[in-house]
This record gives sequence, C-alpha cells and structure tokens, in this order.
Amino acid sequence: QVQLVESGGGLVQPGGSLRLSCAASGSIFSIGIMGWYRQAPGKERELVARISSSGSTTYADSVKGRFTISRDNAENTVYLQMNSLQFEDTAVYYCNADVRVVTRALVNAWGQGTQVTVSS
Repeated sequence: QVQLVESGGGLVQPGGSLRLSCAASGSIFSIGIMGWYRQAPGKERELVARISSSGSTTYADSVKGRFTISRDNAENTVYLQMNSLQFEDTAVYYCNADVRVVTRALVNAWGQGTQVTVSS
C-alpha cells in the first residue's frame, strides 16, 4: 500500500555533510509524522529526528545543532540534512512515516534503510 524509498547515504569523512531523502508513494491519503531512525551495529534502533505535518520537529540530543529535518508535503518527501558528521553517526538510517491510506486505515511504514558511514 505504501512504499518509502530512501536515498543519499554514503561514505563521508568526519566533519562532512550528507543529505538523506525519503519519498513516500502508494495509496496515500495523508501523511502525519515522518521521521528518521538509525541503527548502529550491535545497538538498538533509535530516533534521530521527526517532523509533524505542520512542521514541528523533535531531535535526539546527540544530533541537535548538527542535523536538520524538513519535509515537502506536496512531494510526500522528508529530508535529513546532516552536518558535522562524527564517527558515532555511522549507522543504517531508516525513514518512517504514519500514513493514512485511501481506505482511511493508518499504516506505519518503514523504508529499507540507507547506510551512512563516517570514516577517515
């Protein structure tokens, strides 16, 4: 019913920047909260940032001041601008969205993940 496709991951040096994108498609009526999570090897998946449909944002303490989440409601897309990347930011980043589909059912959807590696 709903697909989330991430892009923009890759290899970057410490202090560098990356921009992740996640586009939602399918039988979408509306999208509520969209967010980014990450999971490092051997660790639990954790919230990085999320944004409501009206633009209210929440960030993990570890990324405040370095990452910025934004969205384009017309394109059903959420972005994560990551600056001043650190070794500890290395993880698989997953997009998540609360989607109301055309049947009015509520679906919590996940993307397939995109790898971000910070290495010198």
